[in-house]
Amino acid sequence: MATPEKFRDKYRIRWTDHTGKRCSELHDNHRDAEKALRARQAEVDAIKAGSRPAPPIEHTFDELCEYWLANHAVEKRSQKDDQSVIRKHLKPALGPLRLTAIGVAHIDALRASKRDLSPKTVSNILTLLGTMLRTAIDLGWLATLPRIKKPKTYVDAEDYTFLQSQDDIDRFLAAAAEAGPDVFVMYATAVYTGLRVGELAALRWSDVNFARRLIMVQRSHAGPTKSGRSRPVPILDPLLPVLRDWLQRNPTDLVFPNRDGQQHQPSARIFQERLHDVLDAAGFKRPASGRYKHAIHFHSLRHTFASHWAMNGGDLWKLQKILGHQSIQMTMRYAHLQPAAFAEDYGRFGSAAPASTGAKVLQFRAQ
Repeated sequence: MATPEKFRDKYRIRWTDHTGKRCSELHDNHRDAEKALRARQAEVDAIKAGSRPAPPIEHTFDELCEYWLANHAVEKRSQKDDQSVIRKHLKPALGPLRLTAIGVAHIDALRASKRDLSPKTVSNILTLLGTMLRTAIDLGWLATLPRIKKPKTYVDAEDYTFLQSQDDIDRFLAAAAEAGPDVFVMYATAVYTGLRVGELAALRWSDVNFARRLIMVQRSHAGPTKSGRSRPVPILDPLLPVLRDWLQRNPTDLVFPNRDGQQHQPSARIFQERLHDVLDAAGFKRPASGRYKHAIHFHSLRHTFASHWAMNGGDLWKLQKILGHQSIQMTMRYAHLQPAAFAEDYGRFGSAAPASTGAKVLQFRAQ
């Protein structure tokens, strides 16, 4: 068996691993070097004898990125989001590192470097990282997952914008009607159904059942809905005559085709520039910090539907199903908008505290 050898002010050990690769490392003193060499040799013997699994073949994070983009991202609706996160955030921070070398310190440094981003964005970056590293474990490229601590995210009324009043909705849709029937009907459908951009673009007349007053949401821009499931959405009274009239004007396959009769793409002007033109025409002021865009964007129309549903006393469990939220927590952001949300709760502990107890408390505080 080989023995440690003096190398400058250290002791070097050499051994051949289970694959036949020659390895070496340095230690501060002869005793540590000798102990490490025995451990390395015992590990090689155990692997060759089959009593110990071989360690993962070394792969870099760059290799994992290539594998992920080629085999997993292509199957996701958020493929472009994955590509962007990997290109802008993950590869610059972790790309050349061996997967087995990525530890808590690297992940904490990545999180700290993104302090200029919102907690939700940082959480999304780290969520993708964790999913990719779990794939590396499934591939046998990594043995254990390092701890990934995500920033806390809070959802409250300030996290979304919407048309605040019925007057706001009326002014908005009146301006949309002036912009053209295609703009009006799409924006009215967004306000009165809460459908996402991709769901509106991919909506077909075969999904609209006037007899049952239901829209069956079955697809989005490039495939299934965000949840991967279809869901029924009721056709509310204000929208019913609008859609019936639009069907007479536009009896094509798509409910909202573009000028070429094809499906609108995510970057279509009707979802962006034309929306801001309508907001201008309706008298909504642009924020001082953003000369070019309103605080209201297309997804705000979905929030408008959900917020007014809650403000008008609509059931939140039904709202969850209509919006397609997989958990009620997402829907509960609208709960505070419900009128008299806690009216039934004020008397749950009786009408008054016991007089004797109250007197004792007041007497104690006075002392």
